[in-house]
Amino acid sequence: MTEEHVQQEIVIWFNNNYCLKSQNPRGLIFSVPNDTKNFMELKRKKNTGLLSGVSDLIVILPNAKVLFIEVKFGSNKQQQNQIEFQKRIEELNHNYYVVYSLEYFKTIIWQNLQ
Repeated sequence: MTEEHVQQEIVIWFNNNYCLKSQNPRGLIFSVPNDTKNFMELKRKKNTGLLSGVSDLIVILPNAKVLFIEVKFGSNKQQQNQIEFQKRIEELNHNYYVVYSLEYFKTIIWQNLQ
C-alpha cells in the first residue's frame, strides 16, 4: 500500500457516505495537485496560485467545517513546507490532520460532524 492508495480509499469512502446526490446538503472532498517535475509548468502554476505544502485533501462538511487532510503512509513524515502550511491553517482556526489510514479519517469525520 502507498499514500496514493490510502488517499484513494479516503476519497471513495467519503464520496460514498457524504457526497451522494440524495444527501442534502452534500459534503465535498477534493485533492490539491501541488507537485510537478517540469520547471516551466511549476513556474506557471506558482503564478496562478500554487502553494507548496498544501494538504493533499480539502474536506468541506455539511456543518460548514473545513478540514485540511495530509495523507501519509508507513513511516513517512511531513516535510517542512507541509509543517509550515499546517501552522498557517491552525493559526486561522481551521482543522488540519495528518492521516495514516482510512479508519483514522473516518474517526475525524465522525468527530467533526458532532
